[in-house]
Amino acid sequence: MLPHALQNTLTFILAGGVGGRLKPLTERRAKPAVPFGGAYRIIDFTLSNCIHSGLRRIYVLTQYQALSLEEHVRYAWNFLPRRLLQFISVRAPHHLVTGRWYAGTADAIYHNIDSIREEAPERVLILSGDHIYKMDYRRMLEEHIAHGATATIGAVKIPVEDSSRFGIFETNEEARVLSFQEKPEHGRELPGEPGWCLGSMGIYLFETEALVRHLREDAEREDSTRDFGRDVIPRMIQDSDVYAHHFRSVGQ
Repeated sequence: MLPHALQNTLTFILAGGVGGRLKPLTERRAKPAVPFGGAYRIIDFTLSNCIHSGLRRIYVLTQYQALSLEEHVRYAWNFLPRRLLQFISVRAPHHLVTGRWYAGTADAIYHNIDSIREEAPERVLILSGDHIYKMDYRRMLEEHIAHGATATIGAVKIPVEDSSRFGIFETNEEARVLSFQEKPEHGRELPGEPGWCLGSMGIYLFETEALVRHLREDAEREDSTRDFGRDVIPRMIQDSDVYAHHFRSVGQ
């Protein structure tokens, strides 16, 4: 079952971050394009995770200083055979004619709904291109399918004092998400584990039709910030089966 599920999963990597805290390294390049260990770039961690997880349909969404990232992906990640419906493709913002960038993470995917419709995946995986970690996304996909989930979010245990840097979950014993707060001052602590919270990794796996519906509803809301953590996820929890996937590094 899993090979079929992998083939029918479309991946988006959000790679348009300015990376202000990394200046001057990001003055002329996007944060995901910042060198790491010589010839590598930060985005290589996420792309490597995808390839080793069996994901072969990948869109990289650029924005700030896009050329630095486009050139790296073109020369370093051009080995997938498009004739077999496998690709890593860089997509520039579609709506620069409006004079603005993507308003948030959900807005970036909303303006690429045409790509979702063209590829017709069963599920959509959304990742960040500026995180450094090693993960097998197949575990998350397996849990998502087993739960019959509408959405599954990657989660990691963090100290409560770091709450303001993460979206914070409250879950039941089956890992179903009961509530979600984006970057609270003091997140809800884990039962029996004082001083610890469950934080979002910014990794989202959605059933396609539910994702498209929620993105369109969000785009029509005047009070939305167009962000998954602040807007889309909290509303999905109210009417959908949303689960947390506890992060385990490869080898654990």
